[in-house]
Amino acid sequence: MDNVRKTLIIGSGCSGWTAAIYTARANLKPLVITGHEPGGQLSITTLVENFPGFPAGIQGPELTENMRKQALHFGAEEMHGVVTATNLRKSPIEISVGQQMIYTETLIIASGASARWLGLPSEQALIGHGVSSCATCDGFFFSGKPVTVIGGGDSAMEEATFLTRFAESVTMIHRRDQFRASKIMLDRARANPKIQMITDTIVEEVMDPSAKEVTALKLRNLKTGTLWDHPTSAMFLGIGHTPNTKPFVGQLDLDDDGYIKTRDNIFTNIEGVFACGDVQDRRYRQAITAAGTGCMAALEVEKFLEARGE
Repeated sequence: MDNVRKTLIIGSGCSGWTAAIYTARANLKPLVITGHEPGGQLSITTLVENFPGFPAGIQGPELTENMRKQALHFGAEEMHGVVTATNLRKSPIEISVGQQMIYTETLIIASGASARWLGLPSEQALIGHGVSSCATCDGFFFSGKPVTVIGGGDSAMEEATFLTRFAESVTMIHRRDQFRASKIMLDRARANPKIQMITDTIVEEVMDPSAKEVTALKLRNLKTGTLWDHPTSAMFLGIGHTPNTKPFVGQLDLDDDGYIKTRDNIFTNIEGVFACGDVQDRRYRQAITAAGTGCMAALEVEKFLEARGE
């Protein structure tokens, strides 16, 4: 088949574009399918201060756009669309993007994991302006200020505990009276004098979109119906992420939450199919680690094709 690509990359965040840079420089002419969140999680991030090489920091969208330009400069191609189906065990691999079928010898999955949000219009309006899904990324910006964490599992406890390094105080909001977190994580959070917990409560509204900053949360107690305003400078979502792995269900080995299981960082259970970034990394979820595994996946694609004499 004349239209079979050497490699195809699903996803256009840090891991996807890094993989594209490396495979493009290896003259493999990669095609990047941008997905439903072009730019990945960094597309909704404001200032990134922990990516090496930028002493004053860089805006998240600017960082991924720079990576994109670099990959295209070396010969990568991009297609705007969403992968709807795959056949990973066929040779060549079959990838459906809408009504179009694309064939490739190797595949790099960098489709990421989408943060779970509350779904409030005011929340969406303030993402990057006090609403965040990453305490590690954004906690520093709220040094000496009161912040709030939403959730009751291990992720929320970890976020809250981390934020006490910077914040004046951390309030945890959970919709139930029982926490899903493991005992050790819950005990650690409860023992921290900076953390207070409010249970049986949900967020009704995030204020104030008109000021382009978080000033308070309108809360409602689910048992009493009581409404009140809770002053805070930031709202961190600790309710988890959803890995974008739907097209691979039944083919790739996934864990109980849908993340791709890999060995040696990027190898999946199917030869010639590699996974990198947040779609297989539920622990670190950083731009720099995503870029690192994107590099690994690209190098392994080169080795895989070389071993086949290509």
